[in-house]
Amino acid sequence: MSDTTTTDIRLVVLDMAGTTVADGGLVERAFAAAAAELGVEPGSADHAEKLAYVRATMGESKISVFRHLFGAEDLAQRANAAFEKAYGGLVDGGLVAPIPGAREAIEEMVADGRAVALTTGFSRVTQNTILDALGWRDLATLTLCPADAGGRGRPYPDMVLEAFLRARAADDVRQVAVVGDTSYDMLTGVRAGAGLVAGVRTGAHGDEEFRTAGATHVLDSVAALPALLRGAR
Repeated sequence: MSDTTTTDIRLVVLDMAGTTVADGGLVERAFAAAAAELGVEPGSADHAEKLAYVRATMGESKISVFRHLFGAEDLAQRANAAFEKAYGGLVDGGLVAPIPGAREAIEEMVADGRAVALTTGFSRVTQNTILDALGWRDLATLTLCPADAGGRGRPYPDMVLEAFLRARAADDVRQVAVVGDTSYDMLTGVRAGAGLVAGVRTGAHGDEEFRTAGATHVLDSVAALPALLRGAR
């Protein structure tokens, strides 16, 4: 693990699915619904190719993924609407749970005086569905989706910078930590100038992807984050 010296971390920007929330492969199940909406045949080479792209781009704004896959904006919007509806239904069915120790980690960081932002590539409606299912609506300092930051999700730095502006907890972007389970989270943190960029091994990507994308730290899970930040103060 890198022992990168960081300034006092005052804002922690956390990803949701795969980082703080275990969704048990719901993204892929919801993608199947989106693909069916646009007539992509299950088991076809086209379906396999599109699913591979979805897996490779975990962490990216979902509408951006569908724009890449289907091209025309109306098709992308149809696919995204079907995806969000299917994902929301699965969440409502009780198929999400916290990553073990995630709630406690967030509570610890807030108790330590840090602001915590929960971010997602989903829409606000879906994000709120997840937060409500977990009883997390008031857990973090703030919650953000791409639309809250002008529409651009990861790997753009916009949500991190929006959190920086809204939370007013840090004086410098180097006092921000960005934590997630994908290379897109790492790129977002690097592009935002965050002082600490950490990958967690509970989701889509692994150590090699994290390091290649610029991670300063790799953790087994978000549960280890409060102790790391206390050591970084």
